[in-house]
Amino acid sequence: MAATKIIDAPRNGHEMAPLNTRARGDGTHGVTIVLTAPQRNSVQSVDIPGEPDRAAWSGKMQFFLSIIGYSVGLGNIWRFPYLCQQNGGGAFLIPFMIMLILEGIPLFLIELGMGQRMRLGALGVWNTIHPWLGGIGISSCIVTLFVALYYNVIITWVFFYLFNSFRYPLPWSTCPTNGSGIILEECAKSSETTYFWYRTTLDAAPSMDEPGGFKWWIVLCLLLSWTIVFFIVMKGIQSSGKVVYFTSLFPYIVLTIFFIRGITLRGAGAGLMHMYTPKVEKLLEPTVWLDAATQVFYSFGLAFGSLIAFGSYNTPKNNCVRDVLLVSVCNAVTAIYASVVIFAILGFKATVNVDRCVAVNTDILVKNAILPSKNVTSVEYDSAMHSINGSEFTALQLSECSLSKELDNAAEGTGLAFIVFTQAIVELPGAPFWAVLFFTMLLSLGLGSQIGILEGMLCTLFDIDIIKRVKKQHVTGVVCLFCFIVGFIFCTGAGEYWLKMFDSFAGTIGLVVVALMEMIAVIFIYGHERFTEDIYQMTGYRPGLYWQWTWRYIGPVIMVCILVSSVVFMVIRNPTYGAWNADLGVVEQKSYPNWVMGIALAMIMAGVLPMPIVFLMRSFQCLKVDLDIHQGSIRRNETTASTKEMIDNDDDNLSPDMPPQDSLATRFTIGDFEDDDENDENDFSGPALGGHVKTQSDFSEDDEEDKPMTMRMMMMRPTTAKTAKTSATTPLKNQGGNHLNVPTSRKQNYNKKDAYDV
Repeated sequence: MAATKIIDAPRNGHEMAPLNTRARGDGTHGVTIVLTAPQRNSVQSVDIPGEPDRAAWSGKMQFFLSIIGYSVGLGNIWRFPYLCQQNGGGAFLIPFMIMLILEGIPLFLIELGMGQRMRLGALGVWNTIHPWLGGIGISSCIVTLFVALYYNVIITWVFFYLFNSFRYPLPWSTCPTNGSGIILEECAKSSETTYFWYRTTLDAAPSMDEPGGFKWWIVLCLLLSWTIVFFIVMKGIQSSGKVVYFTSLFPYIVLTIFFIRGITLRGAGAGLMHMYTPKVEKLLEPTVWLDAATQVFYSFGLAFGSLIAFGSYNTPKNNCVRDVLLVSVCNAVTAIYASVVIFAILGFKATVNVDRCVAVNTDILVKNAILPSKNVTSVEYDSAMHSINGSEFTALQLSECSLSKELDNAAEGTGLAFIVFTQAIVELPGAPFWAVLFFTMLLSLGLGSQIGILEGMLCTLFDIDIIKRVKKQHVTGVVCLFCFIVGFIFCTGAGEYWLKMFDSFAGTIGLVVVALMEMIAVIFIYGHERFTEDIYQMTGYRPGLYWQWTWRYIGPVIMVCILVSSVVFMVIRNPTYGAWNADLGVVEQKSYPNWVMGIALAMIMAGVLPMPIVFLMRSFQCLKVDLDIHQGSIRRNETTASTKEMIDNDDDNLSPDMPPQDSLATRFTIGDFEDDDENDENDFSGPALGGHVKTQSDFSEDDEEDKPMTMRMMMMRPTTAKTAKTSATTPLKNQGGNHLNVPTSRKQNYNKKDAYDV
């Protein structure tokens, strides 16, 4: 009987100890072993769940609404319209759609498909593909933590505004006065809504160097927001799955109400024209493409690990391709729909401001006898304004009333929701009703995304054995408490400045790097052929040229270009933040202090360095400092009552007459042991134990058994003498749903003999 040659694989720090084989008495050495990983950490068949007791969605609708609630968040309200306005208006839709098609949708399917295929969190997925890639899951978890920290602060501000929305009149509708009835100078120089935001809500500090102490009302609202989030996610999808019916559907109801009201307002058309008028020259700036890629990552929640977690709760036969396409279309349409609603109402607000400006100028012109009366036509007003030269314009203290200028200043990051839109709400009849409706919508959007963010992070943590032994409520409570304490930095007078810094650095470069590594790991290490076969087995659909080209070539190249250009641009252009100047009543751009830039750099490194650190640590076998996050095991084959007692005994009890046993697990033999003078050829560690994950390219093209074989085929194939012989004479491949192959890298002191089943 010919001996089987075991394929070499490099050491990776997870090699097994030499096997203690026993002589049969016939001069041969051998033992049949079954190599498995714990069920929670193994690549399972599409027919057999990865974890028998793993949580699962109660229905398709719950899963779909959870994905929608997670991906459609606050970014669709205040980030996407802001990016459109700052990056070329309608022209921004070009890079956005390109990134959506070439990056978002392909990576979306990778994350959702791998989670559903392996039924593991982010950490378990990448460790299963190869332990050297475990840093991807750690990096994803760290970036997710940074985003969760400041994302919940936005929910905190929403709570504060929601509570104040029940007051009549709205507290941001008028400027406060001093004891003598005179309007405060800071409010008079800015506006009512701006003053309420920077002074009443934030009590903003002049710079990041002068934080100004804690604001107790923000601390209380932050405590409330983390408490609510804790109770929602403390039991995983068993508790959060019920909340998504509200957090996902309610925003669409509110958006539709605002849409119907907004398109009937004066100036709505002007706002929409300004929003979608393309400025094509903006497309030459690399930051526009980075913003588009980042917005896609934020919109879909890519590279956070949450989609992997959501996919792992699906049934193995769920059609994840259809889910990806539906969610992608829904997300893109929602972003555009929300932008229409926002700028329709902002157009109304800008029109009202221009009318007020014209009225003030008209009064000045009438007082100076330039106009005969206030009741003049727009043509007469324009003619009078053009007749005034520059010096007279300044002397008369006239203002430039430009609708375009008003709309250019409409979107100001987070200020879009808390300054600009609140001013538009004040102009609407029944303003408190619209305010409550608007901030309840923001609250549901924020909670839906925050639930998904934390679910992805917690699912990653529960891939670690030590944490898995602790109750989920306790782990969730510790995480929320930690985030609340760290969140104190956002409760100072410089809280908004810190949030902008986190938003600019914590979730941009790190996300692109993690997403790039995820695509490389699945397509080039796990293998695009294998992943394509996985998708086919789960859905019955085989990904075609579009998927193959975007996975293998277009996607990685685009992300590398964006990453390099954005880093270069960030170095050349000094990053700034907007600080509130109380004396002038305006926002001034200031450079970040050096110590703050040091923190920003540390956050970027914290999100990127775990990948090379884990790679080096495991490749050089630094086991003493390696966290036990992915174990494997070797167990004997126990399948029949007649042989169970013998197998349970010591190896000395093994009989050469014991018949081969049938098993659904992956089965292989040990053979072709090398002589003492041959090195490192007999270690049998699969990917769960640190071994190499082989693809078809690892095997000989002449092998007649080289065709991929699914777990279903292995299960249906009977165990016969012929198949037993084949298992001993052919190279080991994907025999079973675990995709665990047997590399060799450790030296064994055995004589070269034939391999037999025992």
